[in-house]
Amino acid sequence: MAAKFKVKKGDKVVVMAGRDKGKRGEVLRVDRKDRRAVVAGVNMVKRHTRPAQGTPGGIVEKEATIHLSNLAVEDPKDGQPTRVGFKFLDDGRKVRFAKRSGEVIDL
Repeated sequence: MAAKFKVKKGDKVVVMAGRDKGKRGEVLRVDRKDRRAVVAGVNMVKRHTRPAQGTPGGIVEKEATIHLSNLAVEDPKDGQPTRVGFKFLDDGRKVRFAKRSGEVIDL
């Protein structure tokens, strides 16, 4: 059974738990199998990389994945964290909407 994900690539999200609680960012990638996402500027880790052709070695800081349960989508109306629901529009499209304000997220 395929899970329904409330978070998509490109969404603006707020981190609700963990060391980066309160930080905001844009979802860069969603890993559906592990239910994790990469968010720009959130959950930064240091990686020690070996020099390769075209890239110098050294300590590189990059984003690590964060579990989807620790993320909440930003309400398009006021930027506060909100839960997400699904509904069908009059033209038959299935869209996500913010439960906080009723505003449609997908356009």
